[in-house]
Amino acid sequence: MASMAEPLLHEEHFDVLTKTGQRTGLSKPRGDVHRDGDYHAAVHVWIFSESTQELLLQRRADCKDSWPGLWDISSAGHISAGDSSLITARRELHEELGVILPKDAFEFLFVFLQECVINDGKFINNEFNDVYLVTTLAPIPLEAFTLQESEVSAVKYISCEEYKRLLAKEDPEYVPYDVNGKYGQLFDIIAQRYKENMEERSLTLQKQLRRYVPISLEAEMTGVTDADKKALVLLVQAATIIDDIFNLQVWYSNPILKDWLKEHADTSHLDKLKWMYYLINKSPWSCLDENKAFLTTADSAVKLLPEATKSITGWKGLEYRAAFPLMKPPGANFYPPDMDKMEFELWKGSLAKDKQEDATGFFSVIRRHGEFMLDASLSNNTVEGTDDLVGSTHDLYSIPFSQEYKPFLKKAAELLHKAGDLTDSPSLKRLLHSKADAFLSNEYIDSDIAWMELDSKLDVTIGPYETYEDTLFGYKATFEAFIGVRDDHATAQLKLFGDNLQVLEQNLPMDDVYKSKEVIAAPIRVIQLVYNAGDVKGPQTVAFNLPNDERIVKDRGTSMVMLKNVSEAKFKNILRPIAEACITKEQQKYVDFESFFTHTICHECCHGIGPHTIILPNGQKSTVRLELQELHSSLEEAKADIVGLWALRFLIGQDLLSKSLLKSMYVSFLAGCFRSVRFGLEEAHGKGQALQFNWVFEKGGFILHPDETFSVDFAKIEGAVESLSREILTIQAKGDKPAAYALLEKYAKMTQPLRVALEKLENIQVPVDIAPRFPIADKILGKIG
Repeated sequence: MASMAEPLLHEEHFDVLTKTGQRTGLSKPRGDVHRDGDYHAAVHVWIFSESTQELLLQRRADCKDSWPGLWDISSAGHISAGDSSLITARRELHEELGVILPKDAFEFLFVFLQECVINDGKFINNEFNDVYLVTTLAPIPLEAFTLQESEVSAVKYISCEEYKRLLAKEDPEYVPYDVNGKYGQLFDIIAQRYKENMEERSLTLQKQLRRYVPISLEAEMTGVTDADKKALVLLVQAATIIDDIFNLQVWYSNPILKDWLKEHADTSHLDKLKWMYYLINKSPWSCLDENKAFLTTADSAVKLLPEATKSITGWKGLEYRAAFPLMKPPGANFYPPDMDKMEFELWKGSLAKDKQEDATGFFSVIRRHGEFMLDASLSNNTVEGTDDLVGSTHDLYSIPFSQEYKPFLKKAAELLHKAGDLTDSPSLKRLLHSKADAFLSNEYIDSDIAWMELDSKLDVTIGPYETYEDTLFGYKATFEAFIGVRDDHATAQLKLFGDNLQVLEQNLPMDDVYKSKEVIAAPIRVIQLVYNAGDVKGPQTVAFNLPNDERIVKDRGTSMVMLKNVSEAKFKNILRPIAEACITKEQQKYVDFESFFTHTICHECCHGIGPHTIILPNGQKSTVRLELQELHSSLEEAKADIVGLWALRFLIGQDLLSKSLLKSMYVSFLAGCFRSVRFGLEEAHGKGQALQFNWVFEKGGFILHPDETFSVDFAKIEGAVESLSREILTIQAKGDKPAAYALLEKYAKMTQPLRVALEKLENIQVPVDIAPRFPIADKILGKIG
């Protein structure tokens, strides 16, 4: 923090914020901001000792212009103009207390607005404070701190309860905070975290785990050549590396959390349950509970930093918990955690067109120059590779995946090249070599085309594809791997759908001006899944339609892969019991695997039709993904589902599918609505399904009976399906984000009819999804291990 005694020439400038905390684009000197009462930003950092349940306080220096000589937060400071929250928090802790900590020590808790007037009205403080918690195992010895005399005159530890009591009675020796207001969250979070009842928590985790039914997924290996069986060993190994990359993409302290939970899984029954549920979610946030955290930083890994402070004889050094926030970060680990949309858009707007495409592209992460420079200065390293900083007015820059994940990708590429050398399938050989090259070059087009042209008994999908994890913009792709054996009989049966994509496009329920004249038939492959890895957390996918890269989709269309053994497991263990509980007796007979699987196929086909590359009203070319940003995934899933239903009806009308499907596809879809909504309304499929159910219910296509069962009104369902298909397709064709937002806001929510069904399923404990086990892959990994 700058002192009032400093010359005006060096007076700190702050970004001026609106009353809701948004940047105005203006900055002013510190003195003017506090004189005029402008809203601005600051950080509060608390150091908390886990073993003693104490908080560290600092005594403010007597020369301070606000609350001189009073006891206050461990460390705090204004965020200078153009600076970022987390970097400021780290820097202030270092400058004021001499404590050097990496970013994974800082847990973001909440934003606290402090509005007050002191010093006879001469100092107006309207401050948005980002509140961070640093959790150490034990108190840091007071002599280990190096105090900044102009800011801090002393430090002490105090119990949370005692400090809260002193604040509540407005003790004059302490800077005032309203513990009954928003700041009281600090004490509530700490109290809740450490008073946990182990038995109660174990029961909660057991209940969460019961929502997944463990299934052993077998696959018929007959027809797989000996050469491909040898390649399979290497492919399974490569897939485990994909898991490592995905863990890092979710959150930067996620890999160390995983290792810690695994290492301590046998410590107690509760630790075992934590590890089991982590393995399903691949993060501390529960997929089926709107991404609510089921772990806290108190469950996380302990890290020792001997050089974080001054060394003290007999003290091994500072031990802290690798932190993660209670709320899942919308930008995952693709963007700086303290970056907002406005900062990104301002930076993007300053870039040349090719650099803008890179910034919003699938295969890059966004980082801060400031963080890079701070890490270098705190570790006393010489800073290299900063040529691009010259003349830069923005803190953000992009790094290609090939650089960000280089150690992992190099190892995975070696395994893919070796597998490519072993296989006797020419198309698989081409795929594996081109994908290995793509991992190192960051150029994925050739390998995606090779994947689309794959014609091999051993089926492999590996690389960065889906963008669900990036809920900030929906730009960045996560790594995933699916390895399976092609089901030749089922694959041959599905040619019909790929052959009729152009016909479906031309008959879509939307204005002709939006229809594409060049839809390429999507090849469909049906496989028995042998192993999956990476972004396959929580609810398991039954099919995927790739690539998502609009450059390829426009020229070559897409390909899809159906996971038949996964679909069969879900139908038998989940959809059938749902139908028995929620569908009227008369219509239960219509729920069958054929209609469920056929609609899944059509869903994936319909990702390949409808608007992708679009012309905006101003004549500019764009894509649906770029225009709808974070709303794209939910709307696209809803489109594929509802247009898939429309497409089946169309194909039946053309005598290309059996009329026996007509009623069963609608009733199976109704049962499927309840299955997908249970994934949660934070998840794209769940949100998209809620939108469809509520729309069709409102139009009378679905009926809720007094006995709390549902049925389809066959006279009204077709109109409801067609009207929603038209609505979504038109929004996408126009790239109309406000209309997309309004549609999702109105319909993608938990309504009373949905609640009736979900409570019934909860009461009879129908599983929400499957937790697959892979005996073939386990055998391979067991042998390697």
